[in-house]
Amino acid sequence: MATIKIKQVKSRIKCPKDQKGTLDALGLRKMNQVVEHEANPAILGMVEKVKHLVRVVE
Repeated sequence: MATIKIKQVKSRIKCPKDQKGTLDALGLRKMNQVVEHEANPAILGMVEKVKHLVRVVE
């Protein structure tokens, strides 16, 4: 499968607990951190849930 790079661009402060958990599951702990995952439906769903906090990097 193809891989995607996900970068956290906004702070998780004052976000709901479920969105913080989604960021943790993606492996994002700090601002401007970049992680790489396979582009499967589960990962894409998590990215969609926190799309206002992250950006997919080419």
